[in-house]
Amino acid sequence: MTSITRRTVLSGGAALAGAAISPPFAPAAVGNQKSHSGKTLVHLTVNGHARELELDPRTTVLDALREHLLLTGTKKGCDQGQCGACTVHINGERVLSCLTLALAAEGCRVNTIEGLSTPGGPLHPMQQAFIEQDAFQCGYCTPGQIMSAVACVREGHAKNDADIQEYMSGNLCRCGAYPKIVAAIKQARPQLEKT
Repeated sequence: MTSITRRTVLSGGAALAGAAISPPFAPAAVGNQKSHSGKTLVHLTVNGHARELELDPRTTVLDALREHLLLTGTKKGCDQGQCGACTVHINGERVLSCLTLALAAEGCRVNTIEGLSTPGGPLHPMQQAFIEQDAFQCGYCTPGQIMSAVACVREGHAKNDADIQEYMSGNLCRCGAYPKIVAAIKQARPQLEKT
């Protein structure tokens, strides 16, 4: 007869917890290749440049951008999908990069705040409008606000103040620059609607 001791319960619980945390298999259905290090090769097109990254399968798009590609314009705010500071465009759609696994973006086009305008070229109309309308204070949320604002106009949700406020509500500004953000979107809207 086997007796149950505190030690057997604790060691069994630790084994179960370890099994729950580690992924049971590599996402082969996505078409990624596992490298010699146990990491997965992920292919992304970031701001127009093809990139191949060797990543832990649990790496988010946000961490791939910031830690592996050194594109630090996309901010890590809450890391829970509640503040919008990490907003990027994936295949033209706005996405919270802290909640999106890099594996899920395999083969996709990822655009960040760094990719809105070309180095040495003119600013994107939304970036220029944010400057002219003084639509930021500390600036931490600004990259995510701008990426969401561009998408808001492209999605057709910038027709009036109420729509802009509704469709930008996922992006938080601790400084409270909301009226100026709305003004910046309204200023840039005509230029973006032409393209």
